[in-house]
Amino acid sequence: MSRLDLEQLAEIELQRDEEEAAALSMAGRPLVMPTTGRPLVVPTAGQDPALSMDHPFYDVARHGILQVAGEDRFGRRVITFSCCRMPPSHELNHRRLLQYLKHTLDQYVESDYTIVYFHYGLNSQNKPSLSWLQSTYKEFDRRYKKNLKALYIVHPTNFIKVLWTIFKPLISHKFGKKVIYFNSLSELREHLKYDQLIVPPEVLRYDEKLRSLHKGRSSPPAKTPPPRPPLPTQQFGVSLQYLKDKNQGELIPPVLRFTVTYLREKGLHAEGLFRRSASVHTIREIQRLYNQGKPVNFDDYGDIHLPAVILKTFLRELPQPLLTFKAYEQILEITSSRCTRRCEEGTGALGTEGSAGNSHGAGK
Repeated sequence: MSRLDLEQLAEIELQRDEEEAAALSMAGRPLVMPTTGRPLVVPTAGQDPALSMDHPFYDVARHGILQVAGEDRFGRRVITFSCCRMPPSHELNHRRLLQYLKHTLDQYVESDYTIVYFHYGLNSQNKPSLSWLQSTYKEFDRRYKKNLKALYIVHPTNFIKVLWTIFKPLISHKFGKKVIYFNSLSELREHLKYDQLIVPPEVLRYDEKLRSLHKGRSSPPAKTPPPRPPLPTQQFGVSLQYLKDKNQGELIPPVLRFTVTYLREKGLHAEGLFRRSASVHTIREIQRLYNQGKPVNFDDYGDIHLPAVILKTFLRELPQPLLTFKAYEQILEITSSRCTRRCEEGTGALGTEGSAGNSHGAGK
């Protein structure tokens, strides 16, 4: 299929998306006013009330298309892009939109970050041209793509699939692994600090209608399979006792030994160690290898922060922390008593020095 055919198919799929969205709206409470046919006016989700008209991109920022919305579960900054906030194309300068995107991302690209793309609301009236999308992808060079750890696409449609086919020759395999699709907000909730996320009301209503639609469909009850026993070589999500028993009595788990050894040899001078994150897909791939008892060579991944992330993940997924729940109160008492003793010793030393000073002064 030629590029022209794909572009025509994309237009057709977008029209179908609009028809399906309209049908879904009619199935429940209408989202349009019957007299004018225009969308209901709702407050812009998360728009900064302090946004000044002196903002260099006020003409674009005022729409609330782009929002900075807290952090994900790995501590990475989250930036949202909401298609439903885009006005018709004749009311928005897309070149200015691109400049505003770069202006916003420039503040965060030096650290790891995540983008959430809310697809709902894109239609034939407000969609940018395919040539603009192509030039935009090229505009964001390695500096922007390197620290982008995940691109979450929420409520994808066939239009997105066709678009991906069109741009696939331009998209690197490494970047493609960062793209993750979510059909509902509940799926997104598992990866982000949802209470910090800024979701437009239109997207919330659309998601609610989708959930209601799926609830209405009868489906045969699914039997919940019994939980699988861990593999003999399992490393993540099992107890230290299990690891010891399966590792011929070795006290130090292999993941712990390999990651610490690697970091001691090559990572002690790396800036931001244990603060930077890594690709979720890469983390899962390494977990799978370790759980299957296969070797992992961190040199193959070219990221000195990766073994640190794996080490943190291993500790985080322990059923019981290293400082066990049973010993928690005792540890608190020990640290508290040590602190009290140090304070008393410090106060006593100061008092002794003060007395000696006073005696010396009196002798004069």
